[in-house]
Amino acid sequence: MTDDQDKHPDRANARIEAEIADSFDEELEMEMDDDRLQRLLEDRDAGADRDLLNRRIYFKELFRLQRELVKLQDWVVGQKLKVVVLFEGRDAAGKGGVIKRITQRLNPRVVRVVALPAPSERERSQWYFQRYVPHLPAGGEMVLFDRSWYNRAGVERVMGFCSDDDVEEFFRTVPEFEKMLVRSGIILIKYWFSISDDEQHLRFQMRIHDPIKQWKLSPMDLESRRRWEAYTKAKEAMLERTHIPEAPWWIVHADDKKRARLNCIHHLLSQIPYREVPREHVTLPSRVHNPDYLREPVPEEMYVPAVY
Repeated sequence: MTDDQDKHPDRANARIEAEIADSFDEELEMEMDDDRLQRLLEDRDAGADRDLLNRRIYFKELFRLQRELVKLQDWVVGQKLKVVVLFEGRDAAGKGGVIKRITQRLNPRVVRVVALPAPSERERSQWYFQRYVPHLPAGGEMVLFDRSWYNRAGVERVMGFCSDDDVEEFFRTVPEFEKMLVRSGIILIKYWFSISDDEQHLRFQMRIHDPIKQWKLSPMDLESRRRWEAYTKAKEAMLERTHIPEAPWWIVHADDKKRARLNCIHHLLSQIPYREVPREHVTLPSRVHNPDYLREPVPEEMYVPAVY
């Protein structure tokens, strides 16, 4: 503490509590945003949300699970584990939402998110898996893929961006590729977020009606809506041919976003045996006061205007 904080511990404690509340507000802002989207739909059935997870229970469990994620992160670092988690599913299935909640309180140097754009001309001429390999973790890292090499089995196949031979080669290769990853010491976990036809339609309508979220709707998303059945057939083939003992698929029921987030995080924690890593007690050192130090004034025009 500073000298002033030493003299006024109650004030310092109140400030600390305010900071903690502010960090919780980050999560609350995201949840309020989700609710705001639903209210934008005037024809939304008022009774449709009765079965959704109670808000108080959701926040209590989310914060508890996020504390466990911090423990898992410390364990990954301490044990030099290499963890890869794939998040797949239809557009608007909630993959990004659960990734945000997983990473929200973690160290981005330890837990990284990879969301690759469409391949370049050069990348299209490479071995298919080549552009994913540089993003794999080193010891002490966890990588979350927001869509992954399974693009070939889904969007590329359905939209005609690859040939039938390309798809067949993918299905022959991906089990061997994933077995190699596992043999190298990587913990590989694969999630498919499953939503119903009606739920995807509703979420697309939310995005259409909300200017803040319209950027999430690409022409590809709209076309995927039209090709719902083709995506279903592609998903079924993918699960059948790539669900292997070394890297099984896990299906997340995602019509209820809150339940999907909690269930996925809870399951992720169960997949990696971890223990709490003891932390050394931290003592903040006193600041050195140098009598010769003079703080130079900062010109007023350099400050951001205090509009709020």
